[in-house]
Amino acid sequence: MKSFHKILLAAAVTLACGSSFAAEKLRIGTEGAYPPFNLIDASGQVVGFDLDIGHALCAKMKTECEVVTSDWDGIIPALNARKFDFIIASMSVTEERKQAVDFTNPYYTNKLQFIAPKSKDFKTDEASLKGKVIGAQRATIAGTWLEDNLGRTVDVKLYDTQENAYLDLASGRVDGILADTFVQWEWLKSDAGKNFEFKGEPVFDDDKIAIAVRKGNDELREKLNKALEEILADGTYKQINDKYFPFSIY
Repeated sequence: MKSFHKILLAAAVTLACGSSFAAEKLRIGTEGAYPPFNLIDASGQVVGFDLDIGHALCAKMKTECEVVTSDWDGIIPALNARKFDFIIASMSVTEERKQAVDFTNPYYTNKLQFIAPKSKDFKTDEASLKGKVIGAQRATIAGTWLEDNLGRTVDVKLYDTQENAYLDLASGRVDGILADTFVQWEWLKSDAGKNFEFKGEPVFDDDKIAIAVRKGNDELREKLNKALEEILADGTYKQINDKYFPFSIY
């Protein structure tokens, strides 16, 4: 009888584990300082394109989700410390990050582009950039691109948030900024960005943005991929895209 009870108990545990995914609350990790993709609104809610996508995926997975914010520099360590279950924070897929986390299929494609004051003749070839101070957010693909490609030509200044980079650009402490085209596009529409413009063509236009999960969490990654396919197919993704951009970023 004892062994039979053990079999019943093991079966019950297996069933519980198998169904727990749908019942548990998942935690979405994001930065909350990267408009229009993720930001904290006047009411203290974390909103933006990333979060709309995240909540749409949770709805497809029939899973309740809550949002947890983290400083960008520590967002991957926080994921691996189980502060949240997946990151949806406009994170670029890089070989370095693949060593620490697993990624879903991309949910949009980013570009990197310079912005600078409208009043300045700002050319983006290496010779013209020599000696200029260029800002970017730290631990981003833009910052890495600057250091790798122009580190010996320009003075690279890295910031903890994109907003702080913009503050220094507006005050004249940097000559230009390299960042995600769609984030720059949003800022250029604001009062703070009205005297600035894109300079040159994108320097990189195939930056794949995906959701990060802990290494080996294939179940969650596959469920997120399936949910992403569903929101792309049923028009939910397009509705979210059109809420923020007059063009497709997928």
